[in-house]
Amino acid sequence: MNTPRFEPLAPLDEHNLKLESNVAPRDWKNPEPLGRYNLVVIGGGTAGLVAAAGSAGMGAKVALIERQLLGGDCLNVGCVPSKAVIASAHAAAGIRDAEKLGVTVEGKVKVDFGAAMERMRKLRSDIAPHDSAQRFTELGIDVYLGSASFTGPDTVEVDGKTLSFSKAVIATGARAAAPPIDGLDEVEYLTNETLFSLTELPPRLGVVGAGPIGCEMAQAFARLGSKVTLFTSPSGILPKEAPDAGTIIGKHLLHDGVKIRDYGSDLLLKPEANGVIHCSDKRDSGDHPVEVDKLLIAVGRAPNVNGMGLEAAGVAFGKSGVEVNDYLQTTNKRIYAAGDVCSRFQFTHAADFMARTVIRNALFKGRSKMSDLVIPWATYTSPEVAHVGPTWRELEDRKHELDHFTVDMGSVDRAILEGDTDGFVRIFVKKGSDKIVAASIVAKNAGDLISQVSQAMTAGVGLGSIAGTISPYPTQGEAIRKAGDLYNRTKLTPLVAKLFKKWLEWTR
Repeated sequence: MNTPRFEPLAPLDEHNLKLESNVAPRDWKNPEPLGRYNLVVIGGGTAGLVAAAGSAGMGAKVALIERQLLGGDCLNVGCVPSKAVIASAHAAAGIRDAEKLGVTVEGKVKVDFGAAMERMRKLRSDIAPHDSAQRFTELGIDVYLGSASFTGPDTVEVDGKTLSFSKAVIATGARAAAPPIDGLDEVEYLTNETLFSLTELPPRLGVVGAGPIGCEMAQAFARLGSKVTLFTSPSGILPKEAPDAGTIIGKHLLHDGVKIRDYGSDLLLKPEANGVIHCSDKRDSGDHPVEVDKLLIAVGRAPNVNGMGLEAAGVAFGKSGVEVNDYLQTTNKRIYAAGDVCSRFQFTHAADFMARTVIRNALFKGRSKMSDLVIPWATYTSPEVAHVGPTWRELEDRKHELDHFTVDMGSVDRAILEGDTDGFVRIFVKKGSDKIVAASIVAKNAGDLISQVSQAMTAGVGLGSIAGTISPYPTQGEAIRKAGDLYNRTKLTPLVAKLFKKWLEWTR
């Protein structure tokens, strides 16, 4: 199969050539299907790779089909490249803010954007062998590179070959989708799928969307030297998080030089000379317009369900993706789905554990439920924002059923010593008990801290027990233990306090 299946990676340097040779080798020859597969996996992102490797490791005969790049969004245009860029941006900000720690940097600090992006491409290519076609072949998996289409309830075609299966899993993920913005179809714009191909820093960058991707990239590019304007909706910064979390992140974005404009659905785009994009607010002709050299669209995702012959397989789907039950089974009982193509939790780690659920249910007649998974998430701004459990809006609807305990990071010694006092740990418990229902954390390392709460929720450990867990001093993790202390203090009712006092008086 010598014809390319995708647009060449850009720039086509040694690092991207290495990446391509691992995740989409152009000289790859698909195997000849021999007999029925226990599992055919469509999609080579996180969910598909985990499902394929896990099933093969159990002894199943597995086929893996990918039409573009193995590794999916996470490796190629998501988690991996974005966190590499954020690391460079964090280093630049650390130097800029070093004076508040008593460290003076002599001379001008220069950010070499091209070098930072090359570093990202190198690290991405270094990670790529883990997701390579060669590795999965060595695991005993038949790897097919090409577009898959169901031809019946238990058959799928790829590259002119028909594969029959006992079970299949759809793990085709989702893609960036353009929102309805006036003038968007008249301008060139970036998405997460093209952003990491940049080799020159945009002098002026516009970012549409104040969700996780928008906030992360707005802050990172501002720290690297772009003049960034973030266009938000009336729901504000990180609208899926608690309002005070969004307020803190908004404050830090402004500190890093990001301008924030609430244009919402009234954003109007017009192309100008030399690729410049004119951004204005339709509601107010007197508003000062913004001109940007590059525009990142960081809002809107669409599941990859088209062109797969789902109708022929009897698999129901809609705008939200493939329809599944709590066991991740589609309307065709032979076929399951996992990852972004069917889930509102569009995270790599969620796709991973959904795939594990599919292995148990599809191959071993298990009854594992998606609803039993405790799924945290994090936004890697500075500070980070992390959450586990129902969203804050869902928690608001249930507030009569819950108690919550909040520890400000300004009361945590390690945060004070490092100058990172903006943030909090907030833990929600079922009223009248210490059963943890949810948690929100805004802190320097919130993405790491939330794991302690997720582990407690998975293991059924209550907040009162967390209070008895010793943390090293001084660490930011103490904030979680302090929340446990706040819960335990609620057990000291006036009656109990009175009885304690009487007892201590009697035992003097």
